Amino acid sequence: MEKSQKKELILNQLHKLLDKKIEALEQYIESAKESRDNETKSSVGDKYETGRAMAQMELDKNQTQLTQIQNQKNELLKIDASKKYDQSEFGAIIITNLGNYFLSIGIGKIDLENESCFCISASSPIGQQLLNKSAGDLFFFNGKEISIKEIF
Repeated sequence: MEKSQKKELILNQLHKLLDKKIEALEQYIESAKESRDNETKSSVGDKYETGRAMAQMELDKNQTQLTQIQNQKNELLKIDASKKYDQSEFGAIIITNLGNYFLSIGIGKIDLENESCFCISASSPIGQQLLNKSAGDLFFFNGKEISIKEIF
């Protein structure tokens, strides 16, 4: 598989994953709105207010998560799968002796065919170590020596 095809495959998987999360959150938000709006006033006023407040807190939490995921999706749209990289930076795939990393958004492990790739943000601890490195560079992370074999 060509390098740009591999990156495109990873990007497609990430978009699908984020789309599923967005869809689920939109359903949670709609459900939380219904729950909040359908809360009937009981004979005990405090119970009603507490129920509405809890539903509103859940709604706010889900809306915040939705915004974060939409921001991640927008970040992914900035990546050009065909771009070649000499150094590790946002959008690069870094092949090391201990694993493959995609400097993009912090989602975690993505499995492709017969190998895995860790999608990490540049602000993560390993992302900070990888940033601005070139093929052949060595660095230490969690007590392990990591050598960069290739960047694309």
